Amino acid sequence: MTRGLLVTLDGPGGAGKTTLARRAAALLDRAGVPADLTTQPSPGPIGALARAGTHQFHGHALACLVAADRYHHLDTHIRPALAAGTTVICDRYIASSLVFQALDGVDQQFVTQLNRHADSPDLAVFLTCGQAELLRRLSVRGSHGRFEDDPGNSAKEIVRYRAVSAAFASQGISVLELDSTTSDIDSLASRIVTAVRALPSAPT
Repeated sequence: MTRGLLVTLDGPGGAGKTTLARRAAALLDRAGVPADLTTQPSPGPIGALARAGTHQFHGHALACLVAADRYHHLDTHIRPALAAGTTVICDRYIASSLVFQALDGVDQQFVTQLNRHADSPDLAVFLTCGQAELLRRLSVRGSHGRFEDDPGNSAKEIVRYRAVSAAFASQGISVLELDSTTSDIDSLASRIVTAVRALPSAPT
């Protein structure tokens, strides 16, 4: 059986990742590519602790907790799905750890080493958005955690995600950069599907 593909979707809070991930998964299914939508921190017990504890845990402790959830999520959900030939779309992955843990004062090399045994994405999608639009969206939907409580973090996230995207590309990871400032979700999701089907190991 052909192994499925790991597609990750990262970007600043308010960019529209969750909505886009859902739409891309639906379009892949419609195109005959079985897709599984998941997220990190995961819905599992470690992920729930990490998700609820962004105000309680900081720095290296939070970085280790998020990494522990990632490895558990890989073992129990992502890798079995990939082995079954399913393409997995993960809403946030290693790129988000590199960004948020850096905002939390953790050295990037520490985060990189912590995640060195995690699977690399077959396609890393980076979704960005203009800062003013990000702030508008966040004010409407509210904060999803400590990192979104500070409005100044949006600009920092945009810059850091851009740097991580460039670093991934330099490592040979397939990268797709999208901007949701004015583009509609359907057109962005279609671009993800096109990029997935263009991968050398894409299911036919």
